[in-house]
Amino acid sequence: MIENALVKTISKMPITEFLTEKGYQVEKVGDNVFTVHRSEELPVYMSIDGSTLYFEADLGNISEIASKELYFSFLDLNTEILPVSLGIDTTKADDPHLVLVESREIDNLDDNEILSVLDAIELAIDKLENILSSHIK
Repeated sequence: MIENALVKTISKMPITEFLTEKGYQVEKVGDNVFTVHRSEELPVYMSIDGSTLYFEADLGNISEIASKELYFSFLDLNTEILPVSLGIDTTKADDPHLVLVESREIDNLDDNEILSVLDAIELAIDKLENILSSHIK
Protein backbone atom coordinates (compact mmCIF):
# COMPACT_ATOMS: atom_id res chain seq x y z
CA MET A 1 0.00 0.00 0.00
CA ILE A 2 1.21 3.47 -0.80
CA GLU A 3 0.41 4.66 2.76
CA ASN A 4 3.21 2.42 4.07
CA ALA A 5 5.89 4.24 2.05
CA LEU A 6 7.86 6.44 4.46
CA VAL A 7 9.79 9.57 3.59
CA LYS A 8 12.74 10.68 5.71
CA THR A 9 13.17 14.42 6.09
CA ILE A 10 16.10 16.37 7.43
CA SER A 11 15.83 19.86 8.84
CA LYS A 12 18.10 22.12 10.82
CA MET A 13 17.17 24.43 13.68
CA PRO A 14 18.91 26.07 16.63
CA ILE A 15 19.42 23.64 19.51
CA THR A 16 17.55 25.87 21.94
CA GLU A 17 14.50 25.92 19.67
CA PHE A 18 14.72 22.14 19.15
CA LEU A 19 14.85 21.45 22.89
CA THR A 20 11.96 23.82 23.58
CA GLU A 21 9.89 21.99 20.95
CA LYS A 22 10.69 18.71 22.73
CA GLY A 23 9.30 19.98 26.04
CA TYR A 24 12.49 21.18 27.71
CA GLN A 25 12.84 24.52 29.41
CA VAL A 26 15.91 26.33 28.10
CA GLU A 27 17.32 29.38 29.83
CA LYS A 28 20.40 31.46 29.11
CA VAL A 29 22.39 31.79 32.35
CA GLY A 30 25.68 33.21 31.13
CA ASP A 31 27.85 33.98 28.18
CA ASN A 32 27.29 30.96 25.92
CA VAL A 33 25.86 28.90 28.83
CA PHE A 34 22.30 27.60 28.98
CA THR A 35 20.39 25.41 31.40
CA VAL A 36 18.11 22.72 30.03
CA HIS A 37 15.59 20.80 32.11
CA ARG A 38 12.23 19.12 32.10
CA SER A 39 9.63 19.34 34.87
CA GLU A 40 11.28 18.52 38.20
CA GLU A 41 14.59 17.20 36.83
CA LEU A 42 17.93 18.77 37.74
CA PRO A 43 19.12 21.37 35.24
CA VAL A 44 21.79 20.40 32.75
CA TYR A 45 24.27 23.10 31.79
CA MET A 46 25.02 23.26 28.09
CA SER A 47 27.77 25.27 26.42
CA ILE A 48 29.79 25.31 23.21
CA ASP A 49 33.53 25.78 22.96
CA GLY A 50 34.82 25.67 19.40
CA SER A 51 33.11 22.75 17.71
CA THR A 52 32.27 20.86 20.91
CA LEU A 53 28.97 20.96 22.77
CA TYR A 54 29.37 20.27 26.50
CA PHE A 55 26.74 19.00 28.94
CA GLU A 56 27.14 19.10 32.72
CA ALA A 57 24.77 18.30 35.58
CA ASP A 58 25.98 19.66 38.93
CA LEU A 59 25.10 17.28 41.75
CA GLY A 60 26.55 19.41 44.51
CA ASN A 61 29.29 19.21 47.09
CA ILE A 62 29.72 15.75 48.58
CA SER A 63 32.73 16.48 50.81
CA GLU A 64 30.81 15.63 53.99
CA ILE A 65 30.05 12.09 52.86
CA ALA A 66 33.18 11.45 50.77
CA SER A 67 34.90 8.11 51.35
CA LYS A 68 36.92 5.54 49.45
CA GLU A 69 33.83 3.35 49.22
CA LEU A 70 31.74 6.18 47.78
CA TYR A 71 34.37 7.10 45.18
CA PHE A 72 34.75 3.43 44.25
CA SER A 73 30.96 3.26 43.79
CA PHE A 74 31.17 6.28 41.48
CA LEU A 75 33.93 4.73 39.39
CA ASP A 76 32.02 1.48 39.19
CA LEU A 77 28.87 3.34 38.15
CA ASN A 78 30.75 5.01 35.28
CA THR A 79 30.71 1.66 33.47
CA GLU A 80 26.90 1.57 33.66
CA ILE A 81 25.94 5.12 32.75
CA LEU A 82 27.66 5.54 29.40
CA PRO A 83 27.74 7.81 27.42
CA VAL A 84 27.83 10.17 30.41
CA SER A 85 30.42 9.96 33.15
CA LEU A 86 30.93 11.15 36.70
CA GLY A 87 33.65 13.54 37.71
CA ILE A 88 34.66 16.02 40.38
CA ASP A 89 34.63 19.68 39.39
CA THR A 90 37.44 21.35 41.33
CA THR A 91 37.08 24.77 39.68
CA LYS A 92 36.57 26.11 43.20
CA ALA A 93 39.22 24.26 45.21
CA ASP A 94 37.37 24.77 48.51
CA ASP A 95 34.03 23.62 47.05
CA PRO A 96 34.44 20.49 44.88
CA HIS A 97 31.24 19.31 43.21
CA LEU A 98 30.17 15.95 41.84
CA VAL A 99 29.18 16.36 38.19
CA LEU A 100 27.86 14.29 35.31
CA VAL A 101 29.51 15.26 32.03
CA GLU A 102 29.30 14.50 28.34
CA SER A 103 30.28 16.21 25.10
CA ARG A 104 29.41 15.99 21.42
CA GLU A 105 30.91 17.41 18.25
CA ILE A 106 28.48 19.87 16.65
CA ASP A 107 29.55 19.35 13.04
CA ASN A 108 27.10 16.51 12.42
CA LEU A 109 24.80 16.71 15.44
CA ASP A 110 21.41 15.06 15.16
CA ASP A 111 18.26 15.13 17.25
CA ASN A 112 18.64 11.60 18.59
CA GLU A 113 22.13 12.37 19.93
CA ILE A 114 20.93 15.37 21.92
CA LEU A 115 17.91 13.59 23.35
CA SER A 116 19.90 10.45 24.21
CA VAL A 117 22.49 12.49 26.15
CA LEU A 118 19.78 14.25 28.17
CA ASP A 119 18.00 10.93 28.81
CA ALA A 120 21.29 9.29 29.86
CA ILE A 121 21.92 12.12 32.33
CA GLU A 122 18.44 11.69 33.85
CA LEU A 123 18.93 7.92 34.19
CA ALA A 124 22.39 8.39 35.71
CA ILE A 125 21.00 10.82 38.28
CA ASP A 126 18.43 8.22 39.31
CA LYS A 127 21.17 5.62 39.80
CA LEU A 128 23.30 8.12 41.71
CA GLU A 129 20.45 8.91 44.07
CA ASN A 130 20.44 5.26 45.14
CA ILE A 131 24.19 5.28 45.81
CA LEU A 132 24.13 8.62 47.62
CA SER A 133 21.17 7.69 49.80
CA SER A 134 23.07 4.66 51.09
CA HIS A 135 26.00 6.90 52.12
CA ILE A 136 23.99 9.67 53.80
CA LYS A 137 23.69 9.14 57.50
